[in-house]
Amino acid sequence: MGRSRGGLTTKIHALVDGRGLPIQLHLSEGQASDCKQAEPLLGALPKGSTFLADKAYDSDAIRRQITAQGGFANIPAKRNRRQSFAFSQFLYRYRNLIERFFGKLKHARGLATRYDKRADNFLAAIKLFSARLWINAYESTA
Repeated sequence: MGRSRGGLTTKIHALVDGRGLPIQLHLSEGQASDCKQAEPLLGALPKGSTFLADKAYDSDAIRRQITAQGGFANIPAKRNRRQSFAFSQFLYRYRNLIERFFGKLKHARGLATRYDKRADNFLAAIKLFSARLWINAYESTA
């Protein structure tokens, strides 16, 4: 997808629920800004939910869209931001759910090393692995 000095790069943008299960997945080039890629994710955001993200997603447009959907944006402000926003350190701790999702994703060797050359094949493999996570979450232990 994206080309840099080191070769092809790709960023995976993911939206997970309160259990760390993926709801929406999106790919972008490695050199693309994160906040410009948030629009496909925010379309799948349930109404009245809290959006936890890191500083890369701190923009006025994202905050406006989340507020318009009836949600709350708990995003730490960038260092160069002049206006401050309500931010809860306690809620921000739950952002580890997305980090754990990416950790599980790295267990799949083909995804971690990115064997696929085409972006659509790579995204399909990520979605297959995500379906496996959903199946494991609802698997009967009896």
